[in-house]
Amino acid sequence: MLVLDGVTRRYRSGEVEVQAVRGVSLTAREGTLTAVMGPSGCGKSTLLTMAGGLQPPDTGTVTVAGVRIDTLAEADLYQHRRRHIGYVFQDYNLVRILSVAENVALPAELDGMSRRKARAQAREALASVGMDAYADRYPDSLSGGQQQRVALARAFSGGRGLILADEPTGALDSESAGQVLDSLQALVRSGATCVIVTHDEAVAARADRVVRMRDGVVGEVTGAAA
Repeated sequence: MLVLDGVTRRYRSGEVEVQAVRGVSLTAREGTLTAVMGPSGCGKSTLLTMAGGLQPPDTGTVTVAGVRIDTLAEADLYQHRRRHIGYVFQDYNLVRILSVAENVALPAELDGMSRRKARAQAREALASVGMDAYADRYPDSLSGGQQQRVALARAFSGGRGLILADEPTGALDSESAGQVLDSLQALVRSGATCVIVTHDEAVAARADRVVRMRDGVVGEVTGAAA
């Protein structure tokens, strides 16, 4: 589902050029959960944004669902990302004036799907993470863990095969974090591929594979899917 081959990414901080990611290769197969770990500044979040097509690599290739997204024109990249990649942000990024169901349906509606079909699809995705009873509520009435599960439903709605999550449990208490991890594992069991950036060893304990990064490179890969 996801293949990163020799990707690099540089950026400038004042007069200094920083090599955030240095020639990393990583494959994530269908139906697996991969945790990417490492200290702050090691390049793991930058790696995730390249995997999600949010920024291109300086060198190397990124392939998602059999398509090299690093070579796509902007309009084609947006379309491929909407249909195949779900990105879960640590701060949820839910639209406060939209209901839970409307938030989850929004990407499909932007892609041209009818409102009726998009809302029906959204409710199925919410049911998959145990949030269907909250479809008509608004984000501000939900706990942090509930909002993150809605964000997961939005990422997965429409059967997107690749779910990328940046510190999805970082701002949650242990009970809410456990619920989010339960939802992620349920998505994996249904065939999705999940890649999570995290500092949390409890997340790593649930992953099929753990990739540890330091100074922009992969230092160690462990797990049954390694």
